[in-house]
This record gives sequence, C-alpha cells and structure tokens, in this order.
Amino acid sequence: MRLKRMMAAASGVVLAASLAACGDAGSDDDSVGGSNVEVEADDDCDGKFDEGSRMAELAEAGEINVGVRFDQPGLGFKGTNDDLPRGFDVAIAKLLVADLCIDPEDTSKVNYEETISDNREPYLQSGRVDLVAASYSITDARRELVGQTGPYFVTGQQVLVPEDSDVESIEDLQGQEVCSASGSTSLENVTEAGAVGVPADTYSLCAEQVADGTVPAMSTDGSILLGLAAQYDGALKVVGDEFSEERIGIGYSLERPEMCEWINGVLEEAFEDGSWADAFEETLGASGAETPEPPTLDSCS
Repeated sequence: MRLKRMMAAASGVVLAASLAACGDAGSDDDSVGGSNVEVEADDDCDGKFDEGSRMAELAEAGEINVGVRFDQPGLGFKGTNDDLPRGFDVAIAKLLVADLCIDPEDTSKVNYEETISDNREPYLQSGRVDLVAASYSITDARRELVGQTGPYFVTGQQVLVPEDSDVESIEDLQGQEVCSASGSTSLENVTEAGAVGVPADTYSLCAEQVADGTVPAMSTDGSILLGLAAQYDGALKVVGDEFSEERIGIGYSLERPEMCEWINGVLEEAFEDGSWADAFEETLGASGAETPEPPTLDSCS
C-alpha cells in the first residue's frame, strides 16, 4: 500500500446530509478542503515500463505535470496558504505519480496545474499536462479529443440553492437560470433538464452567484455541491435526487494510448490493496459517509 500517512480530518467535508457549517467562503481549514493524503513513491522503476513509452519517459525525467482542481473541497482544493492541493482526485493523481517513482509530495518534481472544465482537453492536447484528475466525467465526445479511462468514482448531479429557497429539485427550476461550469457535462445536463444553463469559469463562482442572488441555483455533482455548501456557513443547501450519472476518470493524451493500460493497472491495484478506500475515507468520506465499492474500470480496447 502506498498511502504513507493519513492526516486527521475534521468532520464535515462532503457527502453527508448532516454536513456541518465550516466557516466563511475561501477558508483554508481542513474541514473545507479535506485532508492531505500523503503517498510514498515507488523506489525502483528500472525496466518497469516499456522503452519509449510515456511512462518510461516520465520516470526517467523524474518530473510530471498533473491537472487538478483547486476549487472543489473534498475533491481538489488548494487554499491560499496551502503548498499542495488536497482531496480525493488529488489522492488518485498521487497514486499514479508515485507509480512512476516520482515523489508526489515534492512540488519541485510535480507541477499540480490548476485545471478547470474549459481547459482540460486543451491542456492535454497541447502537452501542458500529462494527466488530468479533475472531477473529469468520461464521455464519448471527450474521448474523441483526449484519452479517458476509469472510472475511479461514480457520482450524480444535484442542485445547490439558498437555505430559504423553496426549490426541492431540478424540476422546480424549469425555465429558470441555473449556473454550472462552462465546458462541463453538468451545464449540458442542466439544459437537458429544462432549465436555462448559465456558464461560469468555475463552480466556486457559481456558488457565489447563488449566495448573492444573481441566480436562483447551481448544479453539478452532489459531492462538489456539499463541499461548496460547507463554505457558506449554512447559507446554502443541496436539494433533490441525483438526476444524472457521472463516471469520473483520468484524462491523458490520445497520442499516448499506452497510458490507458498503465492507469487502469494502478487503479486496479489501489482498489485491491485498499489504498483507494483509504483515500476516499480521508477525503470525501471524512464526515462518516460509507465508502462505496470501487467501480468497474472501462476496457482500453
């Protein structure tokens, strides 16, 4: 197992309906961002990867660029005083980096690049990042542009509204404006559900618009929404049943198809040795939510 140390997390991260208030928006408190899950790098990559493969190149270079979110508590969050981003997505990224014999805790070796919904494909296509682990829903349309494999997590979309709102589900928002991140599947799902999708650069900006009354609601994965609600000291709430299924996976360049089998192998090992469950429990599950069974991975064929 590669998880080296689990830092204690305060209760109230995400994924619990009884989520406790966590203070003002933008707080750097662990209860908002989640724990930092430390992962120890493998120490012998000699002959581990096929010569000429992207994995061999990265292991030899000892450096890697990874796209993650900075604004999603419990998944990918980096406060202004944080050296490293933290959350479940970040922990999964660290497992992959560690398998390359690169220390995922060393920011001189690993560049954790802030990645939002609109730039995930461009960053992979241009080579700005080698991997993306940023609440990245697997879709057929995206697989035309970049490689995607997984999923390592399955979630669903809900709605975030002011605490005093009468809205109970997406059905109550027919014809009304609902914010979501531009370039996201969540924005597409909002429109398909009959609301008027309003794009924003990030989900945190959507939450701000809900809080100040600019829009009546925002929508994305429930795990993200609960983390955002925790930042607003009880002023916002998550409502409604999940109205989509989001299969969250890892992105890589289509020019490097060999990365698919490698990523799946690392994920499968994490499922089997318990490091995936440990990472979940220290981030999304820190509030006491039950750890789910690992999902079934897609084939690379």
